[in-house]
Amino acid sequence: MKNGVPHFSPVCEKARPEPVEGLDFRTERASRTGISRATTLSPHRHQMPKLAFQKPTAKRNSRRTGPPGSPWDDQSRLLLWLATCVSVISFLFYFRQGDVMLYGDAVAHINIARRVFDSKTPGLLQLGTVWLPLPHLLMIPFVISKEMWRRGVGGSIPSLIAYAWAVVGMFRLVRGAFLSDSPIDLASPFAAWTAALVFAANPNLIYMQTTAMGESVYVAFFVWAVVYFSEAARDQKNALTKCGLCLFAACLTRYDGWFLAAAMVATVLLWSFSSRHSPDATDSVLYKRDAIAKFVLLAAAGPVLWLAYNGVVYRNPLEFENGPYSAKAIEQRTQNATNPGHPGSGNLAVAGMYVLKSGDDNVAANPWLGRLWLLLAGAGIVFVAISLRRRAAESRARLALLFLLVPLPFYTLSVAYGGVPIFVPEFWPHTHYNVRYGLQLLPAFAAGLAALMYVAVRSKHWNEKARVGIVIGVVALVVVSYVSIWRSGPICLQEARINMRSRNQLETQVAEWLEKLPPNATLLMYLGDHVGALEQAGIPLSHVINEGNHRVWKRPIDPDGLWERALADPAKYADYVVAFEGGPVWHAAQEAHLKAIVEIHVLGQRRAFLYSTR
Repeated sequence: MKNGVPHFSPVCEKARPEPVEGLDFRTERASRTGISRATTLSPHRHQMPKLAFQKPTAKRNSRRTGPPGSPWDDQSRLLLWLATCVSVISFLFYFRQGDVMLYGDAVAHINIARRVFDSKTPGLLQLGTVWLPLPHLLMIPFVISKEMWRRGVGGSIPSLIAYAWAVVGMFRLVRGAFLSDSPIDLASPFAAWTAALVFAANPNLIYMQTTAMGESVYVAFFVWAVVYFSEAARDQKNALTKCGLCLFAACLTRYDGWFLAAAMVATVLLWSFSSRHSPDATDSVLYKRDAIAKFVLLAAAGPVLWLAYNGVVYRNPLEFENGPYSAKAIEQRTQNATNPGHPGSGNLAVAGMYVLKSGDDNVAANPWLGRLWLLLAGAGIVFVAISLRRRAAESRARLALLFLLVPLPFYTLSVAYGGVPIFVPEFWPHTHYNVRYGLQLLPAFAAGLAALMYVAVRSKHWNEKARVGIVIGVVALVVVSYVSIWRSGPICLQEARINMRSRNQLETQVAEWLEKLPPNATLLMYLGDHVGALEQAGIPLSHVINEGNHRVWKRPIDPDGLWERALADPAKYADYVVAFEGGPVWHAAQEAHLKAIVEIHVLGQRRAFLYSTR
C-alpha cells in the first residue's frame, strides 16, 4: 500500500492488492502516460492484475497536442500560423505600394523562369549559367499564368512559403539545441520563441520575402539544414539524410550552400574518424558508415550536377565563376584608372568589416544599436562555444548553432577574392549595393540573442535582478532597433529604390510604347538589361528574338543561331527592333540603317530606341 493506492510487485507472483474501502479499481487512469490501469478483484486471489493500454486515446491526444518536444506541437503550429499571416499581409502591403518588383534581379529571376516554356527556343538551357537553377524551377508553376507573371506575384510565392518555414525552423533549431532532460523546462522554449520572433519580425527579411529574390528561399534551406544536423547529433532517425537533402537544395539555390555543405561534411567526417573507438560509435547515426555515405553524396550532388551542367553545355565547368557574365568579369569591365576595384578587394580584414557592417545594418538603423547587436549576439555565441564541453550528444547539438556563422567567412572571401562588392552607406563609397547579403547573418544574430536569454533564464550563478535586466535589455534592443528600421525604411528596400529608380522609369516608358505594337509582332531585343519592359507590356517572350536563342556551346558565336542571324539581318526576322544605346542590337540597327520611330531618354540610363523594319 502506497498513499492509499494498491501497490503491485512485478517480481512477486503472490503479491495482491489490499482491499481499500471506497476505491473503484475499474476506472483508474494514468493521466500523464495515456495508460488506463484496470484491475479487477478476481476470485483467484493470487492472480496478477492485468494492465490495459488505451492506444487509441494516446493517438488522439498526440494528434491534438503532439508529444513534448515534438516538431509539430501546438507551439510550432501557432508559430507557423503567425508567420503565414505576417507573410501574406506584408506581401499585400508592398504589392499595393509597387515595391515587389523594384529589384532588377527579381525581374530577371521571374523572366528566366518564364523563358523555360515561353521562348522561341524553350527548354532548361534557358536557365543560363551564373544564377543557380532551383529558385527559377520553383517559380515556374506560378508564372505560367500571364497575369501572375506580369504582376510579379508568381515569383514571390516561393519566397513567401520559404519565409514561414524558415521561422518555424529557427524555433525548432534553438529549442532542440537547448533541450533539457528536466520535466519542467521553461528555458529552451523561451529561447526558441526569442530566436523565432527576432528572426520573423526583422523588417528587411519581411520585405525581401515579398520579392522574387533568392534570399528568403536560401535562408529556409540554410536554417533547416542546421536543424536536421542538430537533430542528427541527437541521434534522431533519418535526420542526417534530411540534412543532406536540405544541403542539396541549398547548393542549387545560392553558392553560399556550397560553403555550408563543405563545412558540414568536414565536421561529420572529423567526428567519424576521431571517434572510431568511442563506445557510442555503434549507436550514433553520426558514426554509421551508410548514413555518412548517403549524407556526403547528397551534399555533394548539387555542386557536382551544376559543374557537370556547365561543363556539358558551356564546355567550361567553371563558366559561372570565370565566364563573361560572372561577378569577376563584370567587375573587370567596370575597372579603370579611376575605379581600381571595390573596397575590400584583396583584403580579408576590410572585406570582413564590410560584411559585418551590412549585417548590423539589416538589424538596426542606428550604428550604435548595430554595435550592441554584435556585442550581445557575440556573447550568446561565446556561451554556445563554451557549453560544448557538456555531454557528447548535447555538445554536438549545440555545435550545430555555430554553422549559422558560415555566411561570415563565405562573404568575406567573396568580397576579397570573388569580385563581389558590398557597399554600405556608412563606409566609402557611402552608397547601397548588395547590402542585402548581410541578411544571411540574421539567423546567427537571432540564435545569439536566444542563447543569451537562455542563460539569463536558466543560470543559477546570477542574481534575479541581473537575469531580469538581461531579458528586458534584449527585448528593448530588438524593439527599438526594429522600430528605427520601420521609421527610416528597411535598408534592403532603400537599396532597391536608390539603384533601380531610373532603370524602372526607363522600362515603364518603353513598355508604354510596346503596348501599342500589333499583338502578333516579332521583336528583336537584348533581354539581359531591360526584360522588365516586356513583362510590363505583357508581350510573350516567344514573340521576342533574344540572346538566349542560340546554341550556347558554340563559341564565340553560333553562326546558325537565330540570335546571330537576326542581328545580321533584322528586317528578315523581326517586325520591330528594341535597342539600347551601345548594345549589340543597337549596333545591328545602325549597320542595317534602320530609322528609329521612338527615342526615349531617362536621366542616368542609356537611350532606348524603337525601330520598325517594315
